[in-house]
Parts: sequence; C-alpha cells; structure tokens
Amino acid sequence: MKNIEEKRQDGSYAGARNSHVAFPLGGIGAGMFCLEGTGAMTHFSLRNAPDVTHEPMMFSALCVKSESGNLARVLEGPVPSWKIFSHRSDRFVGPGNGLFGKHYGLPRFKEAAFSSRFPFGTVELRDPQIPVDVSITGWSPFIPLNADDSSLPTAGLEFTFSNATDRTVELVYSFHAANFLAADGSGNHRIVRSDSGRGFRLEQPPIENRGWEQGAFSAVTDDPGAKADCAWFRGGWFDPLTMIWNDIAAGHYQEKAPVAEGKPGPGASLFVPVALLPNERKTVRLMLSWWVPETNLTVGVPSPAASSQEKVDGKGRAVLEFHKPWYAGRFAGASDVADYWLQHYDRMRKESRDFTDSFYGTSMPAELVHAIAANLSILKSPTVLRQTDGRFWGWEGSEDTRGSCHGTCTHVWNYAQALPHLFPELERGVRTTEFTEGQDERGHQNFRIPLPIQPADHDFHAASDGQLGGIMKAYREWRIGGNTEWLWILWPKIKSSLDYCIEEWDPKKEGVLSEPHHNTYDIEFWGPDGMCSSIYVGALKAASLMAQALGEADPYGSLYLRGRHYLDHVLFNGEYYEQHIVWEGLRTPSPTSGEQAWNVNYSTEAIELLKGQGPKYQYGMGCLSDGVIGAWLAEMCGLGDILDRDNVRSHLLSVYKYNLKRDLSDHVNPQRPGFAIGDEGGLLLCTWPKGGQLALPFVYSNEVWTGIEYQVASHLLSVGCAEEGLDIVRICRDRYDGRTRNPFDEYECGHWYARAMASYGLIQGWSGTRYDAIDRTLYLSPRSVEDYGSFLCTSGGYGIAGMRGGKPFVDVKAGKIEIDQVRVI
Repeated sequence: MKNIEEKRQDGSYAGARNSHVAFPLGGIGAGMFCLEGTGAMTHFSLRNAPDVTHEPMMFSALCVKSESGNLARVLEGPVPSWKIFSHRSDRFVGPGNGLFGKHYGLPRFKEAAFSSRFPFGTVELRDPQIPVDVSITGWSPFIPLNADDSSLPTAGLEFTFSNATDRTVELVYSFHAANFLAADGSGNHRIVRSDSGRGFRLEQPPIENRGWEQGAFSAVTDDPGAKADCAWFRGGWFDPLTMIWNDIAAGHYQEKAPVAEGKPGPGASLFVPVALLPNERKTVRLMLSWWVPETNLTVGVPSPAASSQEKVDGKGRAVLEFHKPWYAGRFAGASDVADYWLQHYDRMRKESRDFTDSFYGTSMPAELVHAIAANLSILKSPTVLRQTDGRFWGWEGSEDTRGSCHGTCTHVWNYAQALPHLFPELERGVRTTEFTEGQDERGHQNFRIPLPIQPADHDFHAASDGQLGGIMKAYREWRIGGNTEWLWILWPKIKSSLDYCIEEWDPKKEGVLSEPHHNTYDIEFWGPDGMCSSIYVGALKAASLMAQALGEADPYGSLYLRGRHYLDHVLFNGEYYEQHIVWEGLRTPSPTSGEQAWNVNYSTEAIELLKGQGPKYQYGMGCLSDGVIGAWLAEMCGLGDILDRDNVRSHLLSVYKYNLKRDLSDHVNPQRPGFAIGDEGGLLLCTWPKGGQLALPFVYSNEVWTGIEYQVASHLLSVGCAEEGLDIVRICRDRYDGRTRNPFDEYECGHWYARAMASYGLIQGWSGTRYDAIDRTLYLSPRSVEDYGSFLCTSGGYGIAGMRGGKPFVDVKAGKIEIDQVRVI
C-alpha cells in the first residue's frame, strides 16, 4: 500500500490520495455510476441526468467461514472522513441525522487502494484479519469505432479472491441493493428474478402521466452456484439492513422468491459461495445493467411562434417531444439489455482490453497518458447523451442534479479532441447538426442545439470562435473520415456560414474580426484579437483548401493571407499576440446601447471606465493563454501552420513564462477560485506583463481551466517545447490527485467538463502522429531522434505508430489502416 501511495500521476491512488476517487462506469449517453477508490458504488445517475450525490443502499460483502467463528466484511475500505460529517453524501439525507440509511457502520476492510487503466479501474482491499486478498475491477465497454457497444447502459464488477494461505478457505460473496428506482408514493415497484443468468431485477413500472419515472436495474452473474434473495425482510427502523447483515455474518444464502402479497420487498441480494484451495484465485463477475427508456427532458426548444418546424429536424424527420436515450430504441426492454450484456460480455471485455493495451502500450510519458485517460471518463458521464437515432448531444458539463449549459456548445466542444478520433461517426453527426439544425438561411449558427435535436432559434449572437471553429473541424472530419460525399453535402452550408462570419465581423475584409464578436468567455471582444482572429484565419484556410479539393472557386485564400499578415505584423507585439480594443467607428452601436451584449450593463461608473479603457471585459495588452488557439486547432485539424511558427512559439513560451503559477496563495481572484486555490498551481487565463491591465478585464481572466491548460500544453509540445508542455500537465494534474478533487472529474462550469477533452490533443502534440484518410497518408513528426510509439486511432482501425530503429512503423491492433505513403516531417 505504501508504494502505491507514494506514486503520483500514474493512475494509482492510496491513503489520503484515495479520498475523492470516483471512477465513472457506463456507456456513452447511457447514464453512469461511479466505483469509488474504496470500492463503494456512488454517483448513481441512471435517469438520463446527473445525480452526483445519489448513493443508494448498495454494497458487496464477504463472509469467511470458519469453525472458530466467521469473519464478515463489506467489500469496501474505510469511509472517507468527508462523508462522515462535513459533506452531504446523498440527495435525501445528510450527516446531520447520523447517516440514517447508510451502511457505513458495517465492518469493512482496513485498507483500500485504487489504480486505473481506462476503461478499467481496480480497487485492492487488504485486512490483516481476512485470509484472502481482494481486488475489484470495474469496467464498461469502451471500444473505439464501435459507438453502439460503447453506449450500452451496463457495467461489470469483477471480484477476485486470492488465497495466500496453506489451507482451503470457504467464502460467501454477496451483493445487496435496495430498490432505489422506486418512485415516491407509487407503491407499485417490484423485484423479480432475472431472465438472464442468475440474479435479480429491481423495477419501477410505468406510472400514469409520469412515464419518465419507470426504470429497471439488473444484477446478474454467470456463476452456476449463485442464489438470489428477492425478498428482503420487511419492517421499520433498521430492520432490513440488520437482517441482511445477520445473513452475511452467518454465511447463510438461499434462493427466495419475490414477495407475492402485501407491500413490495425493499431490496434484493445475490449470494455466490466460493471455495479456494491453497494459493488459488477465483473471480465472481457481477454484470449490472439498467433501463430508463423515457425522460421529461427538453431544453432549448424554440417556441412554436419562433419556428414553424418545431416538430421536424433538419432532414424532415419527426421530433420527439422529450429526449429518449439511444438504447431505448436499440433494445425492447431491461431483459434484452441484460441478455446482450451476458452474451457479449467476454467479447466486449476483450475488445475493451485491446484498446487499453494499445493506449497504455506506448512510450508516451505517464503523466500525459493518465491526463488523457482520466478525461475519457467524460464520455461515460451524464455530460453526454445520445438520441434514439444515434446522434450525439452534450452539455458543457454536469451540475449535481442537472446538465450545465446545453446544446453541444460549439465554443466549448471546440477544445474536445477525443470524440473525432475514437468515434468519428458521432463527431461527424455533431458537425452535420451544427450546419443543419443549428444554422439558418443567412448562415447564422445558434451555438446551442436544442434537445431533442431540431432546428434552433436564431435570436442571439452567433459565437465567433464556435462557428468558425466548426468550419475547421468540418475539414478535420473530412480528412479523418475520408468521405468527400459527406463534404459535398455540407459544403453549401459551410460557405454560407463563413460568408455570414465575414459580413458580420469582418465587413472591411481585413482578415481579422473587428466588429464585436461573442466567444467562449461569454462576452464580446471589441476589435481584432489573437484568439478569435486566429480561429478566423484557420477557418479561411480550411475553406480555401476544401474549395480547391472540390474544384470550386476559392474566394477565401487571399483573405486568409491578409488575415495572417495582420496577426503576424499588427497584433504580434514582438513577444505575444494581443488585442487592439476598438469600439468607435464601427458598424455596431456603442457598447452602452445594450444591443450587442449579454449580461453586460453600463452603470454611471462603468461609463466612466468606458471613456478611459473602452468596453468592459476585454484583454487588450494582456498575454492570453488562448491567444493563438486557432493555430492549435489548425494543428489538430491537419491544416498545418496558419501563422508564423516562430511567433506562435514565442506566444506560447510567453504564456508559460507569465501565466503559469506554481503557488496561487498571493493571486487575486474575485471570480471563481475553486478550480485552483491557495498553494496550488495552475495556468491563468490571462496576465498583463507589459502593463495595461484593465479595471474590468474579461470575466474569467483570473481563473484556471484545465481545458486551456491542455490546449497550451499540447501546442507547446507540437512546437518542440516538451519540458514546458509537460510541466503544465504535471501542475494541472497535481490538483486532481485524489486528496481534494476527484482525478476522474475535471470540472469548470459543471463536473466532467467537455473542454477538458482537449487533453486528447496531447497525443498529437507529443508524437506529431496524424493519419489522413483522403490521401491515405501517415504523417510522423518525431520530436526527438529517439524511437517512440504513439497511440493512433483512424476511422478504419487503431494501433500504435511511430519510429523504430529510425524507420516508421504501424502496429495495427484492431480494424484496418490503409496507408499508401508515410511522410516524416
């Protein structure tokens, strides 16, 4: 245990570092629960929405039978101290009533340690009184290029018991669950024997006018000796748990049919007897699945007055009134899900393990690997959803009991690099939605798509960074997928979108955004800035290349060159790119008119600031961490350099020099301090090393966001600044070491925040490895003379690529990667 506790940034957590570990298990858009580092099961968010504090009565236990007296333990380590008093650990009851309804008072193992190799997380339990070692491995299918099997409402828990003694040991493993799906006041909830394997199913049948409250949760095993008790003791006070523990401690187990009369039983148990010979090891596999086919979830849907097509999507298909999860269209019911899980468990485990072995089988530094892997958990979190038609939709993040900021927000998901590589069909669907349901005939995009997906309204600003980034990403999806027919279909919409941006924000056609433009900081920048204008020139280059490839006229190439020149010779101050604040002489009315801003009010005092400094919420002479994000996105999209490479490197090194803080104790942050605080380190969004700090800079300027840390780090890696990039990642992940924060939940405006998937860009930044399906070319940009191997996922297959003995290599693990040429640059 001590060795594990001493390790850092390698996916292992013990002691104080295991206090806040919670590892998501579930499918893409299918709901989840978490396996905590202690072995506890928490964060139950199965009803198509977050429910972060939901910790129902559910646990596994072990009885060691002996003539001298049985020993019984809950299969969990010590309860973290924060759960005992200082923090609410359930949505219904808190610590102030003595933790009524919790199983925390039952004997448990003395020590627990956690390690992860995504999508597998393993808890190791030790107790000097227990003659067996125990490990718990939790996982759910994660198979690149197989979005459907990766979207199942399932999770597996594998309990491995190892007998290190010289005598035979008799054990009884058991799993226990109250019917946490029971709807308040319904009285018709029930427990039934499972139709699949050996186990039980907790059910809440449909309720009139409350169809979204129906649900089912199945727990089965493939062990032939298993017994299901579907009739917990019915009584008041603490009767059920007391009687359960009596059975556990005595090593009793028997089959019990569901209650046939009277009140429904409050829960069910599954028992598996295990006999271990000396030095023998056995594993009990618990296969969990759930079924919540209806919701009352709808968000961002235009009013009938705003749209005559409110019930039809971009392809003329009828739109459901409420969101319905993908799996509800794939399976007929809970038993079908459980059947599929049981029948395909071994195959999906192998295919998930194949991914794990490839992903972790490279020479990439451990801190990068685990930063990327930790944020793949976002794809298992309630931040993401899938409709019955298979289309992907995401919140920005997850609040405790609801999603945070709807609509696969374009300027947040700009940063996320995992989905387009691992599940490119889902990302292509997001692009299609942006340019169809999200865009009107003018080319204006609503940066938030309604749920269920349907045409959006257009009564607010377009987001400059999000809309222009979408054009760059359309190029990326085309090159990753190799489908020019798909590009032809979208091309008229892409042109319309870009033409709208030019007319709206660059009417003088200077190649930079001069008119006020909305962006990811939830404000408008007035005048040209490095951040949004770099995305603009990236979009112009992408459109130019797409037009040429399609044999169409190219009106964008010359504007791209003008914009590049402006950024490199006007906005670059010799050290970094800045913003030139302009608010007079524009087509847009004065900032005080209120016509062009959201949540921006000008009091008498603010008007005085306006006269001296310009509009509120700018950055001016500041060194912005996102200041050349367009060049980073171009790198990620395969567009090559869009600005002078030396200038870009200078900007990034300035960000590293000025914005990276190793101790924030003296840092002033009147904004949201919880992301990095006190003696923690982090990369500030902006600083003003050359002076000119504004009285009211943009509203998040003093904060630290992990997505931007990864964006800058991967960009530094790509321009050859390896130590600087690694340093940022280490400082970032130090904050998520399990002591104060969950290593598998990087948050911003909500848990499991989508921007943090910028971490996937560390692969390309570190290795310089990229595959182009149009040219069928593998590009390698070695960052050193040493051999290396990097994970590579294409639309046809995945494996490891790099340099070996000074020569390129590709080891394909799954699928097929068709390569006509390899270019080492």
